[in-house]
Amino acid sequence: MAIKQYKPTTPARRGMTTRENEQVKKTTVHKSLRSPKKSTAGRNNQGRITSRRRGGGAKQFYRDVSFKLPEGTKATVVSLEYDPNRSAHLALIKDQSNKYRYVLAGNGMKVGQVIEAGDGAAIEHGNRHKLANMPVGSFIYSVEITPGRGGKMVRAAGAQAQLTAKEGAYGNVKLPSGEIRRVNLQCEATLGSVGNEQHQNVKYGSAGRRRNMGRRPSVRGVVMNAVDHPHGGGDGGSHGPGRDPKTPWGQLTLGYKTRRNKSTDKYIVRSRHQAKRNK
Repeated sequence: MAIKQYKPTTPARRGMTTRENEQVKKTTVHKSLRSPKKSTAGRNNQGRITSRRRGGGAKQFYRDVSFKLPEGTKATVVSLEYDPNRSAHLALIKDQSNKYRYVLAGNGMKVGQVIEAGDGAAIEHGNRHKLANMPVGSFIYSVEITPGRGGKMVRAAGAQAQLTAKEGAYGNVKLPSGEIRRVNLQCEATLGSVGNEQHQNVKYGSAGRRRNMGRRPSVRGVVMNAVDHPHGGGDGGSHGPGRDPKTPWGQLTLGYKTRRNKSTDKYIVRSRHQAKRNK
């Protein structure tokens, strides 16, 4: 998948790029697998903003994506489609009972390819297996955390994890962040890596393009007044000596650990913070 550069007809177009793939459709959506998506503008069910800088944007349909496949599934890829709700592309598949599903499109997946799921499936890219049936060293994506609950980890464009070891009922999976996590070998994953690997190299070029995606402007705290942000105030945008980065509400940020889920600490062999320090 190549990166297409626009002609510099305007200042915004000069640095704007996009992904180019003739197989990926942008408009066709299987009607039985789509539903209207209500814009929440970053607000929760109480109307309070929980995700800032969200709002507006083009109307979208949500695609019903299957993050797990029934045992013995044998399906053919009908089309590759763009999904505005995620960075990865989707593959529309049709199984042996003529039922359609959306799954994450893997890197190198093509129209007409046959993908399988279950113990009898071949060890090939795009096929879904339990970790117990995969050889050590395999690259995987859409990894389950709990058996039967569907893929929860490694679903972004270009992402891949690696099964590094098996020990007893658990296997060690190295995630894209560098974290090594113990996962039950009965959990399923898809062989290969997520497609659309050039997503991170796209330059949006203009603010209007981001507004169409529902992203609103971001204002730095250092340019605010002291009454509006802990970073605000001072002549010439001074941060102040020795001041730690904080949120608008005074909480520490940028490296401050917020993890409180002690019940799953035992599954983390090496944290992503340790992986960064070792580089």
